[in-house]
Amino acid sequence: MTELRNVEADLSRFRTRVLAASLAVLVCFLLLALRLVYLQVFKHDDLSEQAEANRTAIVPIVPNRGLILDRNGIVLATNYSAYTLEITPSRLSSTLERTIDDLAQVVEITARDRRRFKKLLEESKSFESLPVRTKLTDEEVARFAAQRFRFPGVEIKARLFRNYPYGELASHVIGYIGRINQAEKKQMEEWDEEEQANYRGTEYIGKLGVEQSLEKQLHGVTGVEQVETSAGGRAVRKLDSRPATPGDTVLLSIDIKLQKLIEDMYGDRRGALVALDPKTGEVLAFVSKPTFDPNLFVDGIDSENWQALNESIDKPLLNRALRGTYPPGSTYKPFMALAALTTGKRSATQIVMDNGSWSFGGHVFRSHGDHGLGAVDMHTSIVKSSNVYYYSLANEMGVDLMHDFMKPLGFGQLTGIDIFGEVRGVLPSQEWKRNYYKRPEQKKWFAGETISLGIGQGYNSFTMLQLAQATATVVNDGVKHKPRLIIATEDPMTHARTVVPPQAPENLGYKPEHVAIIRKAMVGVTQGGTSTRVFAGAGYLSGGKTGTAQAVTIGQKEKYNASKLEEHQRDHSLYIAFAPADDPKIALAAVVENSGFGAAAAAPIARRVFDYWLMGLYPNEEDLAAVRKGQAAGPMGKPRNVADVPWPPAGSGGAASPMPAASAPAPFAAATVTAPAAAPSIKPAAAALPAPIPAASALPIAAQRN
Repeated sequence: MTELRNVEADLSRFRTRVLAASLAVLVCFLLLALRLVYLQVFKHDDLSEQAEANRTAIVPIVPNRGLILDRNGIVLATNYSAYTLEITPSRLSSTLERTIDDLAQVVEITARDRRRFKKLLEESKSFESLPVRTKLTDEEVARFAAQRFRFPGVEIKARLFRNYPYGELASHVIGYIGRINQAEKKQMEEWDEEEQANYRGTEYIGKLGVEQSLEKQLHGVTGVEQVETSAGGRAVRKLDSRPATPGDTVLLSIDIKLQKLIEDMYGDRRGALVALDPKTGEVLAFVSKPTFDPNLFVDGIDSENWQALNESIDKPLLNRALRGTYPPGSTYKPFMALAALTTGKRSATQIVMDNGSWSFGGHVFRSHGDHGLGAVDMHTSIVKSSNVYYYSLANEMGVDLMHDFMKPLGFGQLTGIDIFGEVRGVLPSQEWKRNYYKRPEQKKWFAGETISLGIGQGYNSFTMLQLAQATATVVNDGVKHKPRLIIATEDPMTHARTVVPPQAPENLGYKPEHVAIIRKAMVGVTQGGTSTRVFAGAGYLSGGKTGTAQAVTIGQKEKYNASKLEEHQRDHSLYIAFAPADDPKIALAAVVENSGFGAAAAAPIARRVFDYWLMGLYPNEEDLAAVRKGQAAGPMGKPRNVADVPWPPAGSGGAASPMPAASAPAPFAAATVTAPAAAPSIKPAAAALPAPIPAASALPIAAQRN
C-alpha cells in the first residue's frame, strides 16, 4: 500500500530551513558589514598608514656637521664624502667570516679593518649596517659593483666623514667624533622625542672638546626622504623629501697659528699652557702636550692605536690644561702677597729676614739651597722669590684665611669654561681635610701643614686654566672674567652670525694700590729678577713669576738632585705672566713637566708667546730647537714676521703657503676678533714701572729653584 506524503509538513519544514539559512546568511552579512565599517571607518587611519608604510619607506637624511674655525677663520674641523663597504649581518646568506674572506678577494680588507669591524659588531645589533672598509677608491667601488650579486647583505654607501686637517694640533680643544656606543644610546633614550628623532640615522657623536660640548649645534637638523618601494624593498621613486639642515659653524677664540707655535716649542715634553685676554676672558691658546690625532677615532680606532694612547706613560689623552692639576710652586707668591695686603696681615714695607731656611715645630723648611736673601720686603720677596717670607706669612695667615682669599680667584673651583671635563683641583682648608680623609687621625689639620702652602706646595693642586684665570684677574685690577673658547656661531643657511656674549664680569673688590704693588713686583721679576735673561731686549714691558714645583717629596735632610731622580720625578717648571705691563692684553700660565727651573723651560715659551701676540714675531728654526731642549733664554737670531710663516704647515694635508693677512672666509670677515699686529706701537710703561732692560747675553740667571 502506497504511503501518502504530508505535503504541508514538508513545506513547513522546508520553510523553517530556508528561514534559518536566510537568518544565518543575514547574520554573516551583518558581521561582514560591521567588520567592513570597523576597518573602513574606525581603523581607516591606522590601516592607511600601514598600507602606505608597505608601499613607501622613510629614510633619514643625516645633516652635514658644522665646521669649527679659529678666531681668524681657519678651518679646524670639516667634512668630506667617501664610499664605505658595509655589512648587515642579519641579511647574510653565508657566515660572517666567509663573507669577509670572499669580499677580501674583491677589495682590500686589512687585519686592522677586521679588528675594527669586530669591535663595532660587539657594540651594535645584528640588523645594523656596519662598515668593514671605509674610503673606497672608485676602482674598488666598480669592482664590487660587478660582483654585488654574490654578496646579499653587503652594499656600498656614501657617507660623510669628519676630518681634522691639522691632525694633532689643538686636538684637546677641538675634540673628535666617534661611533655612538651602547652607553650613549642608553643616555639618548632619556632625551625628549624631538631630540631622539633628530639623531635617527646618525651613527656618530662628539666625544671630547668643542665637538662634545657643542654637539647639538654642530649636529644640525636631520632631514627625511619618502620613497616608494617595490615588494622586494627596493626604492622605485622619490615621493617627498625635507632636506637636512647643516650644523652651525662655530668660531673659536684661539689663534691656531699661536697654538701651533706653542705646541712646537714644547716638542716632546709634557705640559700645559693657557693664554687669556684679561679684559674679555677669551682663550687665545689652550695647549696640552702631548697631543693625539683625532682622525684616528673617526672610522673607529683600532686596538693597537688605542692601546698605545691609553697605556702611554705620557698620557696623551689627558687634557692637562683642563684636567691636569699641579702644585703652583712660587707662582703662588704674588697671590699670597695680595692676600697679605688685603687681609692686613702685612704691609708692603714690612721686613722679614731670610736666612735661607725657616724652622717650625722641629722641621726645617729650606729655601734656595740654604742661601739666604737677607732683609726682604714684599717687592723683593716676589722679585727674588723668597721662600722664608712666605713660610712665615702662611703661618701668620693660617690655612682657612688663605682658602677664603684664594677661592674667589678661582683656585680649587670650576672656572665654568665652555667645554666639558674640567676638574676642581685642591684648595685646602680644615673643612676640606675633614671631608676628604676617612680615618679620624687623618682628618685633623696640623699647623706644620700650613707652612708649605705659602710657597704653592703641600696640598695645593690647581689646573693651568685656574692659574691663568687668577693671573688675568689680578692684572685686570681684580675684575674676573669667565674663560671662554666659543665666541660666535653662524647659521649655514642664512649666514646669520650670533656672537656669544660673555658673562658679566665679577669685581673682587681689591684696592687699586694693592694691585699696583703686585703688578710692579711682577714686572720686577722680568727686569731684575728670576726671568731677567729671558725678557732682555723685549720690545714691551711684561710682568711674570717663575715657579718650580716638586713632583715628589724630598726628605728634610735631603737636597734636590735632578740627576739622581727618574725623569718623571723631577721638578715641574712653571711661569705666569702678563703683557704689556701698563695695559695687559694677554695673560698666561704655563707648566713644563719635570723640566726644572721656571726660568729655564716655561719662561722662554712665554717670552715667544708675547713676541707673537704683541710684536707679530715668530721664532726662527734655530731658536725653536733651542727652546724645545730647554737651552734658550731670550730669542736667538733674527725672528720672522708672523705673516711670513707658511700656512698651512708642512704635512698637514695642504700645500704650504704664506698665510694672507685676512684669512677668514667671507661670513666671518667682519668678525670682531683680535689678531697679532705686524708691528704694534707699545705704550710707554707707567712711571712707577721700570723700563725694559737691554739685551745682554751675559746677564745671570738667579741661582734658585723658582
